[in-house]
Amino acid sequence: MNKLIFACIGLIMSVDMSAQQYSEDGPTMGWSSWNTYGFNISESIIKKQVDAMVANGYSKVGYRYINIDDGYFGGRDSEGHLLIHPTRFPNGMKTVVDYIHAKGLKAGIYSDAGKNTCASYFGGDKIGEGVGLLGHEQDDANLWFNELGFDFIKVDFCGGSAGHNKDHLQLNEEQRYRMIWQAILNTGRTDVRMNICRWAFPGTWATEVSTSWRTTGDINCSWGSIKSILKENFYLSAYSGKGRFNDMDMLEVGRGLSNEEDKTHFGMWCMMNSPLLIGCDMTNISTTARNLMCNKELIALNQDTLYQQAYVVKRDGETYIMVRDIETLNGKVRALAMVNLSDAGKVMEVNFADLDLGGTVRMRDLFLQHDMGDKTESFRITVPAHATRIYRLEADERYERTVYEAEAGYNTAYQEITNNQTVPSAAYSEADNCSGGAKAGWLGKKAENDLQWKNVYSKYGGSYTMTIDYMSGENRYVTVQVNGRTIRRLQLNSGNWDTVKSATLNIELNPGNNVIRLFNTSDWMPDIDCMRLEFNVPAAIDGVKSKKKNKNIYSIDGVRQTEATTPGIYIIDGKKVKL
Repeated sequence: MNKLIFACIGLIMSVDMSAQQYSEDGPTMGWSSWNTYGFNISESIIKKQVDAMVANGYSKVGYRYINIDDGYFGGRDSEGHLLIHPTRFPNGMKTVVDYIHAKGLKAGIYSDAGKNTCASYFGGDKIGEGVGLLGHEQDDANLWFNELGFDFIKVDFCGGSAGHNKDHLQLNEEQRYRMIWQAILNTGRTDVRMNICRWAFPGTWATEVSTSWRTTGDINCSWGSIKSILKENFYLSAYSGKGRFNDMDMLEVGRGLSNEEDKTHFGMWCMMNSPLLIGCDMTNISTTARNLMCNKELIALNQDTLYQQAYVVKRDGETYIMVRDIETLNGKVRALAMVNLSDAGKVMEVNFADLDLGGTVRMRDLFLQHDMGDKTESFRITVPAHATRIYRLEADERYERTVYEAEAGYNTAYQEITNNQTVPSAAYSEADNCSGGAKAGWLGKKAENDLQWKNVYSKYGGSYTMTIDYMSGENRYVTVQVNGRTIRRLQLNSGNWDTVKSATLNIELNPGNNVIRLFNTSDWMPDIDCMRLEFNVPAAIDGVKSKKKNKNIYSIDGVRQTEATTPGIYIIDGKKVKL
């Protein structure tokens, strides 16, 4: 089944891909009631959307979940049991869930980690007061997942944030969501997906208890909202992976944005592996918007089983070059996004070597779903205002990555809820003087407030020169670890906080993926721009000149290559050289 997913990126599709062909560990795809209907929902509305999902082809390309958001509550009875709204859902909820399942789809529900829901506080839906999960975790979980058969739950946090509930409760996010997740596990269901809706990256603990977590405030149908959400997620690639995804909120496609804005919205949700939850009325949508959201090649990108979120390679003002592996990890096929968030058209150019690709590169436009022919060295295009272009690239050669941006690194303590200087935890911020246009700061003070690159790939292992580009206006210290082994403690001072300087050291990498970690257990670290790697070519072959323009490339596939049957022989530009 996965071969069909991969093939659809590179070929004009002739195969009708069913929902069953998508990985159970990919981002959630479906529809949610909130963006269009708010809490004014009903059994009739939900069933019409179920019918439209099937009849209009959404289910055939992978949309499976019908999520019932706030507005179905009917208070609680004298014993505290949850009631369903008597007029909006007069036949109860089991009838609706059975209807969803009968169409081959999955059913989602909504609640809150506190006492009240967001609509009951901000929307005036008073019947929703007191229906949150606080004090009712197990009873409600048993109702939803055993008695009614729901498959997904979105858990809001208005009842747990003092400014969002009448009792001014301020609850601990990690404690509440862990307790709710445990109640779900206690039902015996292991297939339920939970979405944490805390309006900011909640903390790395979220990966242990949920399938996805909101990283921003609520989306709205405006370019300003889309742009803001994208910029908040550009530097969160390290926190996304198989079965665990950054949620950039429900889709506003087809609800009033321009065509280019819709394409940026949907395309980047796919490129960055956000859940795809349609927010419009599926019974009344333009053909253009429907075709965009049913673009099989973009959906295959979203559901690719490497589960990678794209990371930023280069930023120039409000334009971004982003890339990710697809189909094969560290392989010759990658996805490229050229993003223009500015209010004017921009000429954008990408050098394929900066994407770790070489030789002839075959390009395919995923929006237009057509091949663009062969390219070499670079590609240039004018990208309109608010627009994005996304391509599948297949190259003759894949080089080892030499630049690892700090803003694409992992911080064990990372969170966006509490002031990061008091916790402490890292902060990612854009910086024009840095290689990728951004940096990681506020690192150190404790072991967990580290910076890790978990995917440092070396095909054959060996000796490398590691360079750390940093900024610091005073003496600060960094301990470097490679695969858990401490290499050196560095004293770093670039003279001021705007000047980038470098520190180098030699390290040994293992074949395959390696983990490089920077940390300071007691004091602040410098701001980190990036980490660069260069393979140390053995002295015996250092005089062999490479014909390639990139002087660091010493073999056909971009790294040194030792023939297993002939130790001591290296291949340099296709020629065997014996040590």
